[in-house]
Amino acid sequence: MRRPRARHSFASLFCLVALAASCSHARTLDDVRADLQSGKSVIELPPGKSQLDHALVIPKGSKDVELRGNAAGSTLVIGSGFTDTAAIEATGASNLTLSGFGIVGDRTELRSPWYLPLKEAAFADYYTANGIVIRASSNVTLRQLTFSRIRAFPVIVNATAKATIDTVTIEDSGTLNADGHNNTTGGILIEEGCSGFIVRNSRFTRITGTAIWTHSYARSPRQSDGLIADNTIDTVARDAIQIGHATGVRVQRNRGWKIGFPVEYIDFPGYGTPVAIDTAGNVDHTVYADNVFTEVNGQCLDLDGFHDGEITGNHCSNVPATATQWLGLHFGILFGNHDPGATSSNIKIMGNTLQGFGYGGVFLVGDHNRIEDNRFLDVNLAHCGTQPIPAKCNAMLDEPDALRAGIYLSNDGGRATATHDNIIRNNVITGFGIAAHCIAAKQGVDLKTNTISGNTCSNAASAP
Repeated sequence: MRRPRARHSFASLFCLVALAASCSHARTLDDVRADLQSGKSVIELPPGKSQLDHALVIPKGSKDVELRGNAAGSTLVIGSGFTDTAAIEATGASNLTLSGFGIVGDRTELRSPWYLPLKEAAFADYYTANGIVIRASSNVTLRQLTFSRIRAFPVIVNATAKATIDTVTIEDSGTLNADGHNNTTGGILIEEGCSGFIVRNSRFTRITGTAIWTHSYARSPRQSDGLIADNTIDTVARDAIQIGHATGVRVQRNRGWKIGFPVEYIDFPGYGTPVAIDTAGNVDHTVYADNVFTEVNGQCLDLDGFHDGEITGNHCSNVPATATQWLGLHFGILFGNHDPGATSSNIKIMGNTLQGFGYGGVFLVGDHNRIEDNRFLDVNLAHCGTQPIPAKCNAMLDEPDALRAGIYLSNDGGRATATHDNIIRNNVITGFGIAAHCIAAKQGVDLKTNTISGNTCSNAASAP
């Protein structure tokens, strides 16, 4: 005789479901580490906040790995006793993607013992408590990540080919040195000969140092074939963007304001003049185009070591009445040739608008440069050339035109050089005393060896 089939009551089914749930395993960072070691290709972080007491290390030589956040949101929190290089470290990886999560640092106070690496150490070897450090890797993507309160650098990419940093948000990051001035930290650092890198569509807010920085020592390979585009930079104490020791980089369509703020964080003792787009080392075949910056407490463009490149369609503007209250008055565009491997030659500066800078529009050295169709408005806000000499003009006293001319030609941008065969044409220059001191040259520089024509110079104040 067939026995009747047992029936489960609703209560008994509920008990079975509850039992299964109680036996399930809540995902932890130990699971993530085990997945990384096993070679799993797609690895998900735990939901919510997870405290890191030591780094998540992508095994050396890993290939085709994606580490991503949980759909409910994942945040790695660096613990107060954390001493490793970074929250996430990878060396020798290829086809690596990190996406969709946040990292919160342990910055409880702004001052730190850091300033700059000693003995030309790589930044990745010098700083600890970074967000992500990638070394000697290829085809790396960092996407839709958020960083806050990182003490050193949220991202360091070292000696890596084809790294893409896209849609990243960084805020309230970086520290100050022991004297309370910025120590360069807080942003993205690309160093030691990275190639094919991209930083785009990202936002930087309240960075104590430089937001985006390519850096290599003179002994190191240069960065190459990079793109820095469509980023937004709000309140940095040093540079918005610095291109150091690089070739073939495009910096375009970036936006920023409050460059060199807060004023008290500026590293004046270390000559850390804030710059919207800075240059250092040997930089060539590079383009700075269509970038817009306001409230620049320093220089718009520093071209120290820049050659064989283009500066086109950029806008830097300050409200004159406000800018005169800042400490960091400087030139709009400053040429320089400190690097022995670089000569300020073959630079096109065309179609740019700069307004409201403390000294002249351009300090020029070198040869075969073109400065055409630009607008340098409301320059010499410091009123250099008046008596008694204003405190902000108490420099280069042996060259009285250096700080008051709209465009000034010199034969020394850090090293002696010949300044000739430049074209300075069809520029509009306005500002204090500019009608009498529009384009001038240092003794020993012959204006007649340069082509100067069609420039409009006046003392009139200009509308924004």
